[in-house]
Amino acid sequence: MSVLSISRLSSPYPATNLERDKWVLERRPARETLDPQRPYLFFVEQELSATGELFPVATIFLTNRECPWRCVMCDLWRNTLANSVAAGAIPAQIDFALAQLPAARVLKLYNSGSFFDSRAIPVEDHAAIAEIADNFDRLIVENHPALVDDDCLRFRDRLKCRFEIAMGLETVHPDILPKLNKRMTLEQFSNAASFLHAHDIDLRVFVLVQPPFMQPHEAVFWAQRSLDFAFDCGATAVTLIPTRGGNGAMEALAAKQQFSAPRLETLEASCGYGLGLQRGRVFADLWDAENIASCSVCRNARIARLREMNLSQVNLAPVRCDSCATAN
Repeated sequence: MSVLSISRLSSPYPATNLERDKWVLERRPARETLDPQRPYLFFVEQELSATGELFPVATIFLTNRECPWRCVMCDLWRNTLANSVAAGAIPAQIDFALAQLPAARVLKLYNSGSFFDSRAIPVEDHAAIAEIADNFDRLIVENHPALVDDDCLRFRDRLKCRFEIAMGLETVHPDILPKLNKRMTLEQFSNAASFLHAHDIDLRVFVLVQPPFMQPHEAVFWAQRSLDFAFDCGATAVTLIPTRGGNGAMEALAAKQQFSAPRLETLEASCGYGLGLQRGRVFADLWDAENIASCSVCRNARIARLREMNLSQVNLAPVRCDSCATAN
């Protein structure tokens, strides 16, 4: 590692958004090489609906231009492009995935950013995407609260199916949310949620469990408060995402003891609280769960419990383990 690289790694976390953008970009590894005519990942999984039915959900991770926000914890940019895709590429990606997937009732289009960012998803493609979505009961897309506006309504009016928008709340911690470089306030999030509710668009929320700058002993408390806020905003579902490293910036923060990944029991406790509220569905994101820190003896049983809780929305009895002598 060069002297310059060491200096950049050890430099303090900046105080302004523009400086943070630069700081995040300087620490990035290389992005993946992708085909703009193909989604980079797609699969079908089961998810419990708000009506209590298990529906097959086709989830397609679209290949498109990188999100304009430089959130410090984000690694989604690794599967994005430096330039916008041509008109017609996104519908072609969706068709490619659906041709290889089994039948599903719900369609999720996640694009590592915002669906209503016209540099990522061309507006010219909205009609074709809506036509594809007509084959499903529900369409779910992701979007930054700053891009919740009349464009959402114009697209909704093209749809025959139910429309749902997922937004990243991340955390309600008053000091940490601004540091994430998301450039969003809780008031802005609440206003965007109110806009969706007023126009009959369902809301799904992403909450980070133990984001950077948060001490481990605070993580469950702030995940709980974030769940409370999400449901107060009218969320019908909240996904709890254990914060991960791997994007360069998080490793730099970890080196300064400003980030540590949550343990599995922290995710369990947060999920159990959310299900206990009975205010909406709560899902634990189990992507790469096998690598979350936990007791090696009971890890698999704990992950299996969370998977079953995701499907049943029942707070199951905790796993008891003589090896780690914990029950969460």
